[in-house]
Amino acid sequence: MKITKICCIGAGYVGGPTMAVIAQKCPHIQVTVVDLNEQRIADWNNPDPEKIPIYEPGLSEIVAEARGRNLFFSTDVDNAIDEAQMIFISVNTPTKTYGKGKGMAADLKYIELCARQIARVAKQNKIVVEKSTLPVRTAEAIKSILDNTGNGVQFQILSNPEFLAEGTAVTDLLNPDRILIGGDTTPEGEEAINSLVEVYANWVSKNQILTTNVWSSELSKLTANAFLAQRISSINAMSELCEKTGADVNEVAKAIGMDSRIGPKFLKASVGFGGSCFQKDILNLVYIAKSYGLDEVSDYWEQVIIMNDHQKRRFSNKIVQTLYNTVADKKIAFLGWAFKKDTNDTRESAAIYVADDLINEQAKISVYDPKVSKNKMLSDMDYLETRTKEENLKSLNVFENAYEACKDAHAIAILTEWDEFTTYDWKKIYDSMHKPAFIFDGRNILDAKQLESIGFVYNGIGS
Repeated sequence: MKITKICCIGAGYVGGPTMAVIAQKCPHIQVTVVDLNEQRIADWNNPDPEKIPIYEPGLSEIVAEARGRNLFFSTDVDNAIDEAQMIFISVNTPTKTYGKGKGMAADLKYIELCARQIARVAKQNKIVVEKSTLPVRTAEAIKSILDNTGNGVQFQILSNPEFLAEGTAVTDLLNPDRILIGGDTTPEGEEAINSLVEVYANWVSKNQILTTNVWSSELSKLTANAFLAQRISSINAMSELCEKTGADVNEVAKAIGMDSRIGPKFLKASVGFGGSCFQKDILNLVYIAKSYGLDEVSDYWEQVIIMNDHQKRRFSNKIVQTLYNTVADKKIAFLGWAFKKDTNDTRESAAIYVADDLINEQAKISVYDPKVSKNKMLSDMDYLETRTKEENLKSLNVFENAYEACKDAHAIAILTEWDEFTTYDWKKIYDSMHKPAFIFDGRNILDAKQLESIGFVYNGIGS
């Protein structure tokens, strides 16, 4: 089937950028992104490039080029489903907060709602593509819903997981390491797979498009994220040992990263990983392993999460211990709130949990982040439900620039590796602070010797 109309349900961090790139590279295909969140759709349609809901370098330019030509954002979900030949499902799959699997299993209620809506609306054969990160064999459940509650039309279910890193999502989409497509091995399944292959082939070499069975595709996404998170937890575990022994974790990482069997990526010691994928996907993997009675497998992967949580607590504890075992009524400046640079995504950001620990110690937190709003930061704190909204508002102050955030602070904590932090006049910042002035580099991006020469008491991860 030659695809001329695509619908994507979900206008979030995956659906929006992915569909924008498909529309730019495939001007002959009408791409419609739908979402029930009216404000989000309005933001995507805003002609001001600064107002689109997701910050990714290069994304606003691509959206501006394709929007109104063959890229559309709408709240009319039924109409988009009806018109499309291929429907991507790109809705949230958070970790369950209730019932069986609470705290580990993926909550698939939004996936099921999408499947039931597609089944209700579709009057012609459709190809349904899983874009959300899902537990293995979810396609089986989707197909069961579609086949048993639909209007007698034929559905083919494909798995096409995303492998995007926030902050480089546009580059990852334009120049992917690989495109993975899983589907049935039947003639109809092969035809559906080929239809999606031809979409990506408009800009991706077919040598980089890998086709598998649907179960392998689903599990590959979870496995990839688990392996990447494992590397971060591994180097973070070594950072604590480095601090005890006098080794420098950056030197250790460089030494082992030069081994071609290991490589240098994801060996940056830090306060811990965040984002929407790593923790959620590993917990999902842990739950799947437990459900099959594979306790040793589940324990192995759960340790990656345990180490990550430990690193965050260790960082906040170090701040308290260094500041003479009390931060009560002391101003601690946070530089960065997003979970990584070049994104406005704060999901599972280390800053949230470090702030929570320090506020519990009665610290006053001042924050500057170039892309995250005050409302978002307060919403993140409120979501933890560890104190009232009024208490969070009183304990967390947000500033428009770093110099104001750091003025009169007792200490600074670097929580996001924004490039601009390395260009600051640190002598000016030091002069505005209480003495002694402490700096806790949770991302290992600053020059320790330079800061110490200014007068800072420098504390880097693993140094």
